[in-house]
Amino acid sequence: MRAAIGDTLHIHTNHLGTTEDLAEILEVRGTDGAPPYLVQFKDGRKRLLFPGPDAVIESPLKIAGEQRGGRRIHTRPGW
Repeated sequence: MRAAIGDTLHIHTNHLGTTEDLAEILEVRGTDGAPPYLVQFKDGRKRLLFPGPDAVIESPLKIAGEQRGGRRIHTRPGW
């Protein structure tokens, strides 16, 4: 997992009754974009995290590209 300052850490969940969490990455303390990350959640909490397998990094550049009509390539015949 690699991240940069300003990326979003999206923590998914598979537990009933809990919600997914989003946090902005404020600092990358590992080498070459590796964890741990200092993050700030939407409610203002700040935490130093080593994300688990249920977390993904979402880059603002990638998200902006998808919103502008990023292309999808279908490999199945007939699509």
